[in-house]
Amino acid sequence: MAASVETHRRPHPQPVMNDNQHSHRFHHPTVWADFFLGFRPFTPTQCLSMKNKAEVMKEELRATIIDSGSVDLPRKLELVDTLQRLGLDYHYTKEINDLLCGIHDAGDETRDLHTAALRFYLLRKQGLNVSPDVFQKFIDDKGKITCNDTRSLLCMYNAAHVRTHGEETLSSAMAYIKGHLQHAAEQQTIPPSILLDQVRRTLETPLFRRPRRVEARHFISVYERISTRNDAILELAKLDFSILQALYCEELRTLTLWWKELQLQDHLSFARDRMVEMHFWMLGVLFEPQYSYGRIVLTKFFTFISIFDDIYDSYSTLEESRLLTMAMERWDEQAAEHLPGYMKFFYSKVLATMKVIEKDLDSQGNKHADYVKKLELMQSPLRQSTPQ
Repeated sequence: MAASVETHRRPHPQPVMNDNQHSHRFHHPTVWADFFLGFRPFTPTQCLSMKNKAEVMKEELRATIIDSGSVDLPRKLELVDTLQRLGLDYHYTKEINDLLCGIHDAGDETRDLHTAALRFYLLRKQGLNVSPDVFQKFIDDKGKITCNDTRSLLCMYNAAHVRTHGEETLSSAMAYIKGHLQHAAEQQTIPPSILLDQVRRTLETPLFRRPRRVEARHFISVYERISTRNDAILELAKLDFSILQALYCEELRTLTLWWKELQLQDHLSFARDRMVEMHFWMLGVLFEPQYSYGRIVLTKFFTFISIFDDIYDSYSTLEESRLLTMAMERWDEQAAEHLPGYMKFFYSKVLATMKVIEKDLDSQGNKHADYVKKLELMQSPLRQSTPQ
């Protein structure tokens, strides 16, 4: 009976769209709404107190980093790795660079796989030249790694992800270690549980590919479970994360006000409202506090680009797409006269926002103010969405 039904089943007819019809994809509304207008993770007094305390602790840690030049290699590497994974390294750019350059200049003096892999990983990330030949002493004649220590293999697996083209030793090692770790994770033969959690997380997303702030939040919870942790470093990491969180929330408050003033949702109900998600994306590009204005600007840019994408790919007719492309290439208010109402409204908001950004950059003495228009045009989908 099932086969008979299947034989007589007919596909549902698909709607036929022509170039003069609007299409419309439905997107779920934003889950954030006006949340950040009223949300404050900390009071201004609490923020000031945290900043004052963090400043003192940062200088104390700076002295520790400088003094670490005299300790053994594994402890130096662990310190740098800990600072990077906790998201504190941006406070100590010079000190960490000096430390890693000194390690690089001293040459390879590693005797165990974990130290060799961590040294390779940190130096490669710093842009220093390190040969993968440092791993040859840990590989037998059959190409198998002679070490079975899970912690060392995990570090080697992360190190292999900063390989360059043609480094077959690292490619082979990655494949071998991945299979070994997957089997061990499935059999749950990795003690302690904290290491098993790290193995599973790394198999899902290698350390090199994780967003910095997401990793910092995660590693704080990991580091506080490590018995050999430095409590002062842990406390500073928590303070620093909270301070930046408060800053990000303030940025989102500013962006929410900007978004509400645009009133785009009233005129472009088909477009996605993903402003908060765009800000999170920009944190992967610039997370440091000194780049606050840059994050806000980039969030505005890519929020507009998302709407351009929805207009071209999900809503506008072919003729409307051509008109919008022509208007964007002209880049003046008079170019909007032939646009349909919803496009005219959006186009005017793009021009107005870009003018404000250009004015802000010019007042800051930023030499790149003239590139604002070019950046928006280069990143938006209009360059490839309209056929000639």
